[in-house]
Amino acid sequence: MFNWLYARHTGGKFLLRIEDTDRARSTTEAIDAILDGMRWLGLDWDGHEYYQSQFWSRHAEVAHRLLERGAAYRCYMTQEELAEQREKAKAERKPFRINSPWRDRSEDQGDMPYVIRLRAPQEGETVIDDQVQGTVTVKNAELDDFILLRSDGTPTYMLAVVVDDHDMGVTHVIRGDDHLNNAFRQLAIIRAMGWPEPTYAHVPLIHGADGAKLSKRHGAMGVDAYRDELGLLPEAVSNYLLRLGWGHGDDEIISRDQAIEWFDLPQVGKSPSRFDFKKLENLNGHYIREADNARLVELVAPKIDGADPVLLERAMPELKARAHTLHELAEGAQFLFAKRPLNIEEGAAALLTTEARDILASAFQKLGALAEWDIASLEAAIREVAESQGVKLGKLAQPLRAALTGRTTSPGIFDVMALLGRDETLARIADQMEPNE
Repeated sequence: MFNWLYARHTGGKFLLRIEDTDRARSTTEAIDAILDGMRWLGLDWDGHEYYQSQFWSRHAEVAHRLLERGAAYRCYMTQEELAEQREKAKAERKPFRINSPWRDRSEDQGDMPYVIRLRAPQEGETVIDDQVQGTVTVKNAELDDFILLRSDGTPTYMLAVVVDDHDMGVTHVIRGDDHLNNAFRQLAIIRAMGWPEPTYAHVPLIHGADGAKLSKRHGAMGVDAYRDELGLLPEAVSNYLLRLGWGHGDDEIISRDQAIEWFDLPQVGKSPSRFDFKKLENLNGHYIREADNARLVELVAPKIDGADPVLLERAMPELKARAHTLHELAEGAQFLFAKRPLNIEEGAAALLTTEARDILASAFQKLGALAEWDIASLEAAIREVAESQGVKLGKLAQPLRAALTGRTTSPGIFDVMALLGRDETLARIADQMEPNE
């Protein structure tokens, strides 16, 4: 999202590259989920999407060019030798860094398998002026001779991403701060090739409520789950994610156009933000209330058995006032299309006492005699019944709601009757005027 906003804010291009060097994880389903999620969030990309695997021959070409320049070398170390070095570092409680005996040797070993490693600088330091993290420095002695090309000729992610960024003209790399260490290694390749260095901006990761990196145990899900399982609108998710890591004064509700106009890297926070599902739901409630009624009907109708889109749209102004998610919206509309006799929830059934049923009988008579079935006439009739029975309006409205919806909560009782219509309203009241057998 930050890449997209920065590109749109500055008039640049936003490119989408599927980094599928890990063939086991890069399944068709996984890639489709990425593309679907991007489209749902409205993060369109310029041109077609790129696939890293299409450029493997180019990656190998760069690895061999580094080899020719003396910036890389063939390493014939066996797995046993690597394991021995790893165990030694572990025993000495030191960070494991490859110490290849082939770094300063150039003789060809014939058909022996080898990898191509970068001959990383060992002296001095590398400095990155990061647009979010500020100036970050690493001693080159801490960098290792990482693999560029595997023994089967396939490139590693570390090489492929650098080559692709260069070839695609990427000027700004905005990504999670878990990649900050990678930036120093990637710069070593860039400098060895004499290529322009990109501008880096490493954004803090999102954490869970406990302050740990957001993961599945916190409820982290794919983008499609926020849509399908949680019933959220894309504009709410976008707004919430934007405000997790970036701010514009005290503004909480930020439209897409405003985000494009206001977004810039200096306002991105350095500290990780904590994901709060409750805040996200509340924000989603705001966007539901602001959403076009016809659009909400399209999203909600498939979740309701026997839904009449015309009636649903008529009811939407009242329904959406109480909903935080599309699921809540669908649930709140169920009473409109429920079959008689209604399934009365436990709390609502408790309101249908003998006294309440007697009052409902009076309401039935009054409502049945109405010449006009509109909000004003319904309200006047119910208030008159309450007054004649010597009870407060709520004493009648609560059992009336239970009889008409089967629940203790609903839109305003007069709106409920207007939406249900005369025949359905009277039939539902009649069902509750006598105790069920």
